[in-house]
Amino acid sequence: MVRLSNIKIGIRQAVDINMERHALRKSILTKLEINDQELIDFVIFKKSIDARKKSDIHYVYTVDAEVINEKSILNKHGKKGITPTPLLEPNSTIIGTGTLDERPVIVGMGPAGLFAGLILSRYGYRPIILERGEDVESRTKKINTFWKTGLLDTESNVQFGEGGAGTFSDGKLTTLINDQRCRLVLEEFIKAGAPPEILYKSKPHIGTDLLKTTVKNIRETIIANGGEVRFNARVTDIIIEDGKVSELVVNDAERICCNIVLLAIGHSARDTFKILYDRGVEMTQKAFSIGLRIEHPQEFINKAQYGDFAGYPGLGAADYKLSYHSKNGRSAYSFCMCPGGYVVASSSEKNHLVTNGMSEYKRDGKNANSALLVGVTPADFPSEHPLAGIEFQRKWERLAYEQGGESYKAPVQLTGDFLADRPSSKWGRIEPTYKPGVVFAELKTCLPHYVTETLKEAILNFDTKIRGFAMPDSILTGIETRSSSPVRITRNSNYQSNISGLYPVGEGAGYAGGIMSSAVDGIKVAENIVSTL
Repeated sequence: MVRLSNIKIGIRQAVDINMERHALRKSILTKLEINDQELIDFVIFKKSIDARKKSDIHYVYTVDAEVINEKSILNKHGKKGITPTPLLEPNSTIIGTGTLDERPVIVGMGPAGLFAGLILSRYGYRPIILERGEDVESRTKKINTFWKTGLLDTESNVQFGEGGAGTFSDGKLTTLINDQRCRLVLEEFIKAGAPPEILYKSKPHIGTDLLKTTVKNIRETIIANGGEVRFNARVTDIIIEDGKVSELVVNDAERICCNIVLLAIGHSARDTFKILYDRGVEMTQKAFSIGLRIEHPQEFINKAQYGDFAGYPGLGAADYKLSYHSKNGRSAYSFCMCPGGYVVASSSEKNHLVTNGMSEYKRDGKNANSALLVGVTPADFPSEHPLAGIEFQRKWERLAYEQGGESYKAPVQLTGDFLADRPSSKWGRIEPTYKPGVVFAELKTCLPHYVTETLKEAILNFDTKIRGFAMPDSILTGIETRSSSPVRITRNSNYQSNISGLYPVGEGAGYAGGIMSSAVDGIKVAENIVSTL
């Protein structure tokens, strides 16, 4: 096939699929200088929105076209945005010759554990997946109860359970990594029920409502391939003999013999990190970020990004990505921006308050929200202990819990009051989306002073990029601390830790950030095991 890049189509020409394909076909014929009979078919490889000029918002496409006389067309056009479509390299994994005495065990069923389990099950390794939380249906009920009543289940919540923390998020599938396995992840999500357009949209997302179905379907595929999934199965100890993993203890009772364990535990499995540290598993401190969630009317963000085209069919809810570098050396940035979404209670430990963002596939909520985060490094932690970053998180989460009234209500402050360093006393035109409720509080009391001051600078800077971003009645909700893992479990070039047979994997282990990169890391580790044993 022939790949054509930088095809521009006006948004009025792409209101529906038929109009879009007609406009694309016409552009392909013009660009290749061929007639209609010479174009056999085409597929969209990538689609993005260019909204830099509000008077000229358009889509930009990369397409792969099947044509007659491909060779002569390529010779004619050279490299003017027309090239041969790159061939995807076939999976070259060869089954290893080493002996695998026991079924491999995967601890955790977030994206890394889910996709590691999928690959291992396809090769016939019959993995056992241990998930401390519940299946997605039961988990959803527990989370809804928490959001309604403030009754927290520490084993089944936004952080723990089938699909991991990503299940209750915007379901973003964007990533900075460049790995062919990314396409495999997208294809598997589509097989499991995700919308087909995630394969080519530049900013694909699934939404928490559809993610629940996709992760369940992937689970069923793993089981159909001979794998086993155990919910409510928390690893409470790991048995190591002669520098090798030999057994896992589950729920302080059952023992599972194993010589291959994939640690896909997620960034909030603090008790598991402690167990691993006590058993001599090497780990180091890792930088991460903390901050607040900000809410604006989605209509405002749409107008700011799309101008008069805001609300135009097909454009959907607008997003943004912002960053700021302070003279104090700190950086602030928007993170996990959720168009038409909700700020959600995401605690996993009693008496600690954590927020996150979530949106559904349609992104049709009234508010836009995003984390505004500031980077923190091990130099900010209370000690040099490998788990000191966890204690740093806990300190601020406890303070946020107290400022919210010790009931999992979140402390909030209007942006204008936050910038002016004064308490808030009444709402403006924006209503908070956080449940089980909010309490006015001064957010500087539950954040480090350097985070507070950097956020103030950043908000004013962001207002120069999106006029009105610092609107006085936008809402700041505290606090967000789980942007990534504060720990990295060391591993070698074969993905094993200092304990033979123990494979740290995914975001919790410190090797990924988000659904896509975590899933890819899980696939890579699974492939390594397959090629060895």
